[in-house]
Amino acid sequence: MSKPVVAIVGRPNVGKSTIFNRLAGERIAIVEDKPGVTRDRIYSSCEWLNYSFNIIDTGGIEIDSEDKILSQVRIQAEFAIDEADVIIFMVDGKTGLTEVDKEIANYLYKTNKPVVLAVNKIDNIKMHQEIYDFYALGFGEPYPISGAHGTGIGDLLDAVVAHFPKDDNDSYDEDVIRVALIGRPNVGKSSLVNAILGEERVIVSDIAGTTRDAVNTYFSTDEQDYVLVDTAGMRKKGKVYETTEKYSVLRALKAIDNSDVVLVVIDGKEGIIEQDKRIAGYAHEAGKASIFIVNKWDIVEKDDKTMHQFVQKIRDEFQFMTYAPILFVSAKTRQRIHQILPKVNEVAEAHAMRVTTSVLNDVISDAIAINPPPSDKGRRLKINYATQVAVKPPVFAVFVNDPELMHFSYERYLENKIRASFNFDGTPVKIVVRKKNDEI
Repeated sequence: MSKPVVAIVGRPNVGKSTIFNRLAGERIAIVEDKPGVTRDRIYSSCEWLNYSFNIIDTGGIEIDSEDKILSQVRIQAEFAIDEADVIIFMVDGKTGLTEVDKEIANYLYKTNKPVVLAVNKIDNIKMHQEIYDFYALGFGEPYPISGAHGTGIGDLLDAVVAHFPKDDNDSYDEDVIRVALIGRPNVGKSSLVNAILGEERVIVSDIAGTTRDAVNTYFSTDEQDYVLVDTAGMRKKGKVYETTEKYSVLRALKAIDNSDVVLVVIDGKEGIIEQDKRIAGYAHEAGKASIFIVNKWDIVEKDDKTMHQFVQKIRDEFQFMTYAPILFVSAKTRQRIHQILPKVNEVAEAHAMRVTTSVLNDVISDAIAINPPPSDKGRRLKINYATQVAVKPPVFAVFVNDPELMHFSYERYLENKIRASFNFDGTPVKIVVRKKNDEI
């Protein structure tokens, strides 16, 4: 089931990013001990009560002059209309109600989506009287909050999650492999869908951002059922969206959350750019099986070393996804398109693989015998046993005498041994370290 999306909308300098960081909590501050992980602070996951959802910060837009404020907030409002299930409309309690707030409200009226009004910078109880002017915006009760102190956030989130969709009608049988195609605009995702399907079932255009929404296509071949989700990028709307291309990553969020396998599509002609890492990084952090698809390989000038050099470039730039296989294809000429679905089947199987505890512990014992755990200040890590606790992705709990003695390098060594012993090609593998007798 895909996660609901919450967008924080408001004029500049009302504190959207501060609240976003509070809602994102520790997740946004986590630094994975692997080089190459690129994080974009514009989105994150959030949990409240029993709900998990994606949150979007529409802040951080550079305002060059007063004349541009209205056009910029229109971009934010339109973005919220397209993407969000629930909108947090944030205003500034210290500044009070402004004409720009009213302009944003006029746009949000058209969304037909739930809008929760948050009055920020209400830093003490005496300031609560400042919220009453905001009833005039017509969104019901304003919720007083303080980004500086963190007060009122709970009540705000209670109001937000109350609006979440209760049912997910986009459901398929367990045997169906859900495949999301992600990548920046104009790398050929729609053309790849057509090439895989063997017919023109998705509109293809040379104009970047033609596909407005994710399009699900159900099909079967060789007794296997699939759903292809084309998540092509932003709508083309003059130069407005050219300056906010980073938002295109958000188009893929729901599809990634609701997929089994992610095809990270890279333009072979243009090469790798920073946005490719942002997009791939979300699939990695979501724990999805992934395959790099280098498209447009037919128009790349190449010699006998070009493919090897491109592979090395991918491995260097995406060091956090060394597990993901790489395919070089051309949607236009259908070169190697026939290799995609068999590889999808392989990585989907690895993603859902379960290893028996006895065999796993044999592998761990052999790994320890070859390379014993290091000691720290006279204390040595002792690994008691390991067991698999989840699939999609595979997660292994390793029980030890003291989790603090587990160095990241030894944890990575164990992960590599597990990968080498089982066919976990294409899927992230996670290890959680627990003290013996602790519950999972």
